[in-house]
Amino acid sequence: MDRIIEYLYDKYLGSDTQVRKYLSIHSVKVYEKALQIMELNPDKIFDTGLVFYGSMLHDIGVIFVDAPEIGCYGKHPYICHGYLGRKIMKKEGLKKIAKICERHVGVGLSKEEILNHNLPLPKRDMLPLSLEEKLICLADKFYSKSSGKLEMEKSIEQIRKSILKYGDDKLEKLNELLSFFRLIN
Repeated sequence: MDRIIEYLYDKYLGSDTQVRKYLSIHSVKVYEKALQIMELNPDKIFDTGLVFYGSMLHDIGVIFVDAPEIGCYGKHPYICHGYLGRKIMKKEGLKKIAKICERHVGVGLSKEEILNHNLPLPKRDMLPLSLEEKLICLADKFYSKSSGKLEMEKSIEQIRKSILKYGDDKLEKLNELLSFFRLIN
């Protein structure tokens, strides 16, 4: 593993923890999916270093959430892991990765949604904007951090079904990402 990733995982996740194991496997799978998607889009110019580090660090904020099934015993709801990851990455001086952390949750969250649903999040837009943010947001949807499912890739239909629970507008945003990256016509 890359020395920077190793250092940050050691610092925030510990050296031999359940969450580190889960996050390591999940992040590698997200990176591999991002690479596959990049291959389908030779006309798009990606910052490959940002894709690597963003994929490997996008979920680091889970360490502060209450998700015992993946070894996280924090006080925050799971939906907060994106903005909490942003705080970690900003503190580490990694501003572009900080944005990836915050903007990958779901298919992005608007300030309006956060306010309307009274979500426990900062009141601002958290929508993927850059090419790399959109790529990692989408690649992340193909893999779960649940035990026994870490390496199982979800089908597009499975992803659509899980996103639809959050509304037709979320499904539309997912379909836009899938189309933009040539995974559907």
